[in-house]
Amino acid sequence: MGRIVVPEAEALLDQEIKVLDKGFVRLVDYLGGDDRIVQAARVSYGSGTKSYRQDRGLIHYLLRNEHTSPFEQVVLTFHTKMPIFVARQWVRHRTARLNEISGRYSIMRDEFYVPEPDQMRFQSTDNKQARSDEELDADLARQMIAEMEADQKQLYAHYEGMIEKGLAREIARGNLPLNLYTEWYWQIDLHNLFRFMHLRMDSHAQYEIRVYAEALAQCAKAVAPIAYEAFEEHTLGGLKFSRAECEALSLMLAGQANPLEGRPLAIFEEKLKKLQAAKPTETPDEPVAPSA
Repeated sequence: MGRIVVPEAEALLDQEIKVLDKGFVRLVDYLGGDDRIVQAARVSYGSGTKSYRQDRGLIHYLLRNEHTSPFEQVVLTFHTKMPIFVARQWVRHRTARLNEISGRYSIMRDEFYVPEPDQMRFQSTDNKQARSDEELDADLARQMIAEMEADQKQLYAHYEGMIEKGLAREIARGNLPLNLYTEWYWQIDLHNLFRFMHLRMDSHAQYEIRVYAEALAQCAKAVAPIAYEAFEEHTLGGLKFSRAECEALSLMLAGQANPLEGRPLAIFEEKLKKLQAAKPTETPDEPVAPSA
């Protein structure tokens, strides 16, 4: 059996998807697609023995019921460029293989991330690790951006001066800030890419990594469109309730008071808001259980 070729993915290969001011995501290569997921799940059958509708139903069944190994058969390789602080969040997802540009071997480029004015926001009062929705005054935002750019220019000039005077690159790089751009090749299977996107496309994720996750999602959708549809349906568009939340729902449906309070109540209510905000969509085909 030859290599699976997906026309939509072929058209996307080596095309830079621009992210932030100077970053990008580029699909370098891929292995497999929806057909490979189906083949892996039906190892006792040859290709072409099932209809598109049945294959689609099977992929939905697999993802909804967390049968992960068929999705691990699909592998994507990316070349990405991002600020170092984004890379340090990104690398927390350890189920991947990567090779990053090294400041020990190379002179780092004079490229720094500069936020757009609408991303200059106050610290959140209810989330210690995030910004709020409230933007800074426009003049203050421009002033801070100018300060960032001046600091970046000065630090890079010092870096260049140290290199010119013979200081080892591995030492000189240590003075460069976290908004310097870095690059790497990153290879990951589709199951773990879906895990990455589920966390990093969430509204609570930092904006600067969220936009990279959205670019990666374009590539995943091109490589395995049915699997991505199932991911949107059952993961991105789905909700999970804890045992206590299920008990609270049962009581509420019976007309009784919600027993939750404090932080658990706030989390539960946020889920209910998401549920109420959901718009009706086309129901996917009835799932088909994997054939024995």
